[in-house]
Amino acid sequence: MAHEFQDARGALLSTLPAGPQERKLALIVVLVSTAIFIAAAPFATTPLAPVPAFLPVYESALVLNDAITAVLLYGQYGILRSRALLVLAAAYLFSALMAAAHMLSFPGLFAAGGLLSGGPQTTAWLYFLWHAAFPFCVVAYAYLRNGAEPGRSQNERTGPGIAIAASIVAVFAAAGALVMLTVAGHDAMPTIMQGDRDAPAKFLVAALSWLASVVAMIVLWRRQRSLLDLWLMVVMCVWIFDVALAAMLNAGRYDLGWYAGRVYGLLAASFVLGVLLLENSMLYARLVEAYSGERRERQRAEEKSAELAAVNKELDSFSYSVSHDLRSPLRAVIAFARMLEEDHGARLDAEGKRLLGVVHDSAQRMGQLIEDLLQFARLGRQPLRTRRVELDELVNQTIAELVAAREDRRIDFDIKPLGPVEGDPTLLKQALVNLLSNAMKFTRDRDPAVIEVGRESAVPAQEGGHVYYVKDNGAGFDMTYYDRLFGVFQRLHSQEDYEGTGVGLAIVQKVITRHGGRVWANSEPGAGATFYFTLPAAQA
Repeated sequence: MAHEFQDARGALLSTLPAGPQERKLALIVVLVSTAIFIAAAPFATTPLAPVPAFLPVYESALVLNDAITAVLLYGQYGILRSRALLVLAAAYLFSALMAAAHMLSFPGLFAAGGLLSGGPQTTAWLYFLWHAAFPFCVVAYAYLRNGAEPGRSQNERTGPGIAIAASIVAVFAAAGALVMLTVAGHDAMPTIMQGDRDAPAKFLVAALSWLASVVAMIVLWRRQRSLLDLWLMVVMCVWIFDVALAAMLNAGRYDLGWYAGRVYGLLAASFVLGVLLLENSMLYARLVEAYSGERRERQRAEEKSAELAAVNKELDSFSYSVSHDLRSPLRAVIAFARMLEEDHGARLDAEGKRLLGVVHDSAQRMGQLIEDLLQFARLGRQPLRTRRVELDELVNQTIAELVAAREDRRIDFDIKPLGPVEGDPTLLKQALVNLLSNAMKFTRDRDPAVIEVGRESAVPAQEGGHVYYVKDNGAGFDMTYYDRLFGVFQRLHSQEDYEGTGVGLAIVQKVITRHGGRVWANSEPGAGATFYFTLPAAQA
């Protein structure tokens, strides 16, 4: 879950690094804004016709933009638990509240002196306090953005809701305090407006407010790390033009600078909101893509489960049929041998006793073979736990266990480099036990017995896999006779499935097939036997 959370962090605007295209777009916006500012600055004092409806339209859009931006930033804080994002979200909420208060206090708009007005200086002071406080909040964001963050784990106990609620209460309290300061303390504040024209003291106040935006842009320039930081720089740059035109270079309300500055302010409010909404669209597209991928994976898993259930059902049927077909004749053979021993034991010559011993030995081996078969069937019902397996180590472990359980005789094992494969070690070992046991059994009369295990490069395999072999110098067998001798398996399964193998080799065939491979043999009487099998190569 921690890894998935880190991946999600990297996809958000506040953590996503700005790329060359984003930087180019931001530069174009700044250059266009600069060009418009240069063109408008010489005419900033030109009086224009008063349009009282302009201000409520402008500031209503501003309030809406800033409020939506604050909501989106609070949402990102809920994911990342970043104090910097909490401060920035609060700054945008503060800007929305101050814009609303500025609109309600504007003289002649909703009332002759404004709905929230202690006098003619209230509206102007609200504007400058608003445009000074927001940049300092951005500076606080920049320093917190590059400082230590508490992280999710330290905030999990309380959750983001409490911090967001506290932030909203604090913002309303701060905005309310500034409104009360400009209303109740109106008479104590310096005069910066004379009707709709600027008073001499206004330039100093405007310059300090303008300087706050300059400081914020410089701090962001030096400390910017994300796409959000880049667009906040653009916002501060446009705010510099806004304050310069609307409060420093103009002469009063309703002149060209006053109108142009407010258009700049509305554009600045739209930049961060635009990229946040674009980011939400991209994240939604990724969510849809991830959901589609999850559905495809679930469908593949269901198909694999159905396939595994069919294989398990086949294994159950196979083990039951073989057990039923073999145990009955085996009991008959054992009973017949006992009857011969009881009725004719004293009169049997040496050859008869030898044959009787062969019958006993064959019956015991057949019984062990049935137990191996049933054990494999039980293993086959388990899910296939595929992982990277070093086949060399698995072969050596199997040989060590088999040699320890056999009689003391010389067997030379020649293990070639095999490399890694994909497989379930338990089932692969079961296949190797049967192949190596078969080789050891048919090399009893060889001195020394030689068993070779390797990887065949001259025999083609299916795409992405290798051909392996187990070769012995034993008695070998006639493939035609071998097919007839073990016809019972060909009755249970098609010739194509088993190609004339016995019970042990039928187990091998089942194991290798489950791992996506196949098995075949090559042998002649007296010339030994070679069993080939294919397995997929291990993935890196």
